Amino acid sequence: MKNKSFSLINIMGLTIGITVCMMIFLFIMNEFSVDDFHKDGAHIYRVMRGFQRDGKTNEVAYLSGPYAPALMNDFKGQVLKAVRVNPNDDLITVGNQSFHEKKVLNADSNFFTFFSFPLVKGNASTVLQEPGNVVLTETTAKKYFGSIDNAMGKTIMVEKDRPMKVAGIAKDVPSNSHLDFDLVTPLSNYKDRSWMTTWINNALYTYVLLDPHTTQAQIEKQLPAFMEKYMGGDMKKFGLHFTLSLTPLKDVYFDNVAFDGVKHGDKTVVYIFLSIAVLILLIACINFMNLSTIRAAERSKEVGLRKVLGALRNNLIWQFMGESILLTAISCILSVGLLLLIMPWYNQLLGYSLTVSWNTLPIYLFLIGIIIIVGFLAGSYPAFFLSAFSPVQALKGRLRLGKGGASFRQVLVVVQFSISVFLIIGTIIITKQMCYVRNKQLGYDKTQTLIVPIDNNDIYNNMNVFKTRLQDQSSIESVSLMSGEPGGFFDGYAFDVEGHNNEDWNARTEFADFEFVQTLGLKIIAGRNFSAQYPTDTTDAVLINKTAATKLGWTPDQAIGKWIQNKVRDDAKRRIIGVVEDFNFQSLKENIDALVIAPNEDRRVAVVKLKPGNIQANIDIVKREYTKAAAAYPFEYKFLDEQFGEMYKKDIRQQTILSVFASLAIFVACLGLFGLASFTATKRFKEIGVRKVLGSSVQNIVILLSKDLLKPVLIATCIALPAGYYAMNEWLQNFAYKTALSWWVFVLAALLTFGIALITVCLKAIKAAIANPVKSLRTE
Repeated sequence: MKNKSFSLINIMGLTIGITVCMMIFLFIMNEFSVDDFHKDGAHIYRVMRGFQRDGKTNEVAYLSGPYAPALMNDFKGQVLKAVRVNPNDDLITVGNQSFHEKKVLNADSNFFTFFSFPLVKGNASTVLQEPGNVVLTETTAKKYFGSIDNAMGKTIMVEKDRPMKVAGIAKDVPSNSHLDFDLVTPLSNYKDRSWMTTWINNALYTYVLLDPHTTQAQIEKQLPAFMEKYMGGDMKKFGLHFTLSLTPLKDVYFDNVAFDGVKHGDKTVVYIFLSIAVLILLIACINFMNLSTIRAAERSKEVGLRKVLGALRNNLIWQFMGESILLTAISCILSVGLLLLIMPWYNQLLGYSLTVSWNTLPIYLFLIGIIIIVGFLAGSYPAFFLSAFSPVQALKGRLRLGKGGASFRQVLVVVQFSISVFLIIGTIIITKQMCYVRNKQLGYDKTQTLIVPIDNNDIYNNMNVFKTRLQDQSSIESVSLMSGEPGGFFDGYAFDVEGHNNEDWNARTEFADFEFVQTLGLKIIAGRNFSAQYPTDTTDAVLINKTAATKLGWTPDQAIGKWIQNKVRDDAKRRIIGVVEDFNFQSLKENIDALVIAPNEDRRVAVVKLKPGNIQANIDIVKREYTKAAAAYPFEYKFLDEQFGEMYKKDIRQQTILSVFASLAIFVACLGLFGLASFTATKRFKEIGVRKVLGSSVQNIVILLSKDLLKPVLIATCIALPAGYYAMNEWLQNFAYKTALSWWVFVLAALLTFGIALITVCLKAIKAAIANPVKSLRTE
């Protein structure tokens, strides 16, 4: 209370630092708790299928139906259980209401005994045994029937032709589960599908439960022989090489697998959060140490008197440690209140709501740990420094802190601002890269282009009529039906290629109609496009991109007329009729891959290019035609540029995180600098008065007070610049296409930091410089 400004600065800095730490702690607890509620989770594994591509093994989470029973049969006693899960979406009709549910799982009958998703109604062992049964979550049951009790035994219609009885109600799936569902139906309804009977197929997830005495390595050692036994013929026939591996359930969430349809986290984001929390808390602790140390001279007589009255050094150390812990405890209480206020914003930043409860033991242990650790860390140097005073010298008057203390304070300021400059550099570079990504010419036109999913039987059966009706509209420029839009799904296949006998050649594929090139605005650089004037194009022609031609050792012109055969999808060889200019159909984190564009039947999206004009009116036209083609389903769409932006959600989140926390870091550092400036101005109060009387200008006095305080900021900048360059250069390696590390970025970061620090110091320095010298020269 006697030193309000210093206490306020300390408490404010520690509050911010502890709040950030608590945010990170809750986030990390949530991330690493994913799937930990399953009873047998330690022995559950997801089976992954790998394939060789460009010398690397890529993995997919999808297998076909025969794998699970074969694993159970061939690994008796080692694989105790297996369950297959097929993610799906269905039209659900309840009375006169229809719902297009996107989170539907088709699962084996042992799904609820294999995993620990508790049922509030129904028997876990039998609830999925009958093909006509369905399990709803509590929320879904209430949405359909008003209450859980009303739902049991009722009938819902699936896809307009399959009545199913509600045989069970499951608790809502916790957010810390990689699997998510609103409905579960028996997989036995699909037993005759090709993906349930054919080995070479991608359709469903397969999980296995191993005997506790069986290790992952023991099973994986036997999997090559397993694959040779069941897939050897197909692999030889199609020139493919498949492998199997096991991923522990606890690792599925952080497993970086594309297009597997389950929830995934990112350890990079976790580590970034953790690093920033530690750095900001360190800055706050440095403030505490600095400000407590410079107050030491003010308390020298107190320390001397206590020593004369018999206080031992240990007594003084614990006294000052106690003060430090008290201030930390106050900051902790304020931090809890602040965190409660900002939790909605924090959940929005993360993209989901944290499931961690405040009433758990780890939370309390964390708070106690913060108080003790931060209290000791922040109070250690001041306590030992203050307790070392000689009582004789202390009682004679105020002590000088000496060059050693001043040097130590400067080192701490250097550390603070090194961290701040580093975070500012990171923020600028990530922002610059995201701007580069948004503005890079991708080789196709993504403006005013809609993506309409072909994700139900109605639109699939009527997609050609839907396309024709849209093409007849004057406001629609072009429409194309395809297997994947840019940024979407592009499967990989092995090909036989003319002139490359006995050589496995792999490429990405796009299956599309004749309007593909026109709709996306691609450029043909050799040959011609697909054309209705050549009816044989449907069965005999393909386009490739420039990269594919280059990888095959051809110029674009040399590629024309060569034959190429998809080993899985085509019985006949197709001729290359055209080469398109390269376009970024995948993320800019990846180099452009070889791409083969063929008119095979595989339509998953309709891409609609709108003419300039009233966008909403044009969307309404597309909606009207969609409703005619698939009246039972809601019209859903997104813009192509939005789809491309989806690929960089993680990086945009990192940009936001760094921006917020870099601002907090520089704010907390400047709090400390302001405290140092206040102390300097107070300590040199009479000197300033004498200088003013002798003719010094306000400008001269401001420079005098500022130069010593800004020197460590300058040193910090020199340290942080190379560190920032190295770290951000490493981060940019995640992108195949990246912005340059321009010199002006580092100059801007240095100027921003120095400018903010200068303003902070000058605010106090100017106040001291314009004060009436009579007040400072007046004797006590």
